[in-house]
Amino acid sequence: MPLDEDVVRLAKDKNLATVVTLMPDGQPQALLTWVDSDGEHVLVNTEPLRQRARNVSRDPRITVLIHSADDPWDWAEVRGHVAEQVTGDEARSHIDDLSRKYVGTEYRNPIGAQGRVILKIAADKINTPRLLGRR
Repeated sequence: MPLDEDVVRLAKDKNLATVVTLMPDGQPQALLTWVDSDGEHVLVNTEPLRQRARNVSRDPRITVLIHSADDPWDWAEVRGHVAEQVTGDEARSHIDDLSRKYVGTEYRNPIGAQGRVILKIAADKINTPRLLGRR
C-alpha cells in the first residue's frame, strides 16, 4: 500500500521512531531510532549484526511508530514488512545523511566490518490521527 502523506512528512522531518520487531521467541523488541522515507518506503538504517536486523531477516514483520518532535498528537504508525535490505555504499551514505539530519554532522560512530543496512519497509496498514478521524 502507498505511504500516507503524514508518514512521509514525519519520516522526512527530524522526528524519532519506535521500531518494533519480533524476537525468536515472539517477544516484541522496541527501539527508538532515526527514520527516513524514500516516498514509497519507510527507511531504517542499522547494522546487520544488531538484533532488529537479525529479527527481520528471520521474520520480516515490523511496526514503525513515528513521533513528532513538536506535537505529541502528530504521529504515524506503519505496520508492514521489510521488503528489501540495502547494503554497501548506499547504506553507508544513508547513515551519513541521517546523522546530518539529526545531529548536523556525518556519522561519527565506528562502523563494523559488516557495514550498514537500510531496511526498506513496505506498509501493510497505516494509522495516523487524521486517518482515524482524530485530527
